[in-house]
Amino acid sequence: MLLNRRNFVSTAKLAGTSKQLLRQFWYGTPAQMNVHLKGRDLLTLQNYTSDELKYLLWMASDLKQRIKHEGEYLPLMQGKSLAMIFEKRSTRTRLSAETGFALLGGHPSFLPTQDIHLGTNESLTDTARVLSSMTNAILARVYNHNDLDLMAKEATIPIINGLSDLYHPLQILADYLTLQEHYGGLKGLTMAWIGDGNNVLQSLMMSAAKLGMHLRIATPRGFEPDLRITEITEQNSREYGTKLLLTTDPLEAADSANVLVTDTWISMGQEEEKKERLKAFQGYQITMQTAKSAASNWTFLHCLPRKPEEVDDEVFYSPQSLVFQEAENRKWTIMAVMASLLTDYSPQLRKPTF
Repeated sequence: MLLNRRNFVSTAKLAGTSKQLLRQFWYGTPAQMNVHLKGRDLLTLQNYTSDELKYLLWMASDLKQRIKHEGEYLPLMQGKSLAMIFEKRSTRTRLSAETGFALLGGHPSFLPTQDIHLGTNESLTDTARVLSSMTNAILARVYNHNDLDLMAKEATIPIINGLSDLYHPLQILADYLTLQEHYGGLKGLTMAWIGDGNNVLQSLMMSAAKLGMHLRIATPRGFEPDLRITEITEQNSREYGTKLLLTTDPLEAADSANVLVTDTWISMGQEEEKKERLKAFQGYQITMQTAKSAASNWTFLHCLPRKPEEVDDEVFYSPQSLVFQEAENRKWTIMAVMASLLTDYSPQLRKPTF
């Protein structure tokens, strides 16, 4: 029988060896990072340092290994509750948060705006204060990012950004974990974004340089990312010694890139702009022709849901596509965020190489 982590652990358990000794034998003694996130908000990755981002990814890898692969039960959220405010539709964010929090032993409460008084009979300020007295954290998917800032100001519990018009930090953490698993590290990778200058891109821009990744961004004229965020990204690239390219040419962005990334061209709330946007984004579909410009080890990411005009079936369902692994990793990264913000738990497995 080939020795892998799972059957090694199972065999050693039968021999009466403790789990902690098993982990130290197989993974080594966990390295320590001087990172303390308990009680923090997660509104944007710009507010997190390089070490803090790496810690969240390490935590996600740890939880995935221990719970999914080793079958452990870690009731880190036992006795805790999560309020989930959703102004927009959701599949991955809602499911990953609900199942992830429950898997850790906690109680998630889904609060769509039609079921609560938010913005109708009760102010955001009052809602934040009430939820602070009844729950341990708030995850909110909103239209206006300023609502998250106000909620963070008024609440006494951590606020987690489940998506706003400016950022989607939970998605980018899942992307990084997926690339970490596939490539064995992140430093030196080149990511090519081809599409809209939206909230997913802007979270990527706020964090990629901190992990040593280069960015090549292609957006049509008039659909560029926020100028203020671009300025911060340029500053981060200089500070961390990474390369940044902004262009309107998709093939120029894809040139020698390891990762091709896109997202919807028409976000929730932009449906009336569909005709205009489809016209503006002609030539931006990612195809195998696009991939010919990329590096030989190229992969493809999309946060889903996907439409064929953004990426064709040949790329989307190809062996290079990591989209469904990426979708699953939303669960492990959001669990890592919740465990980091709400508990004193620290990873038990050896820190990955980033």
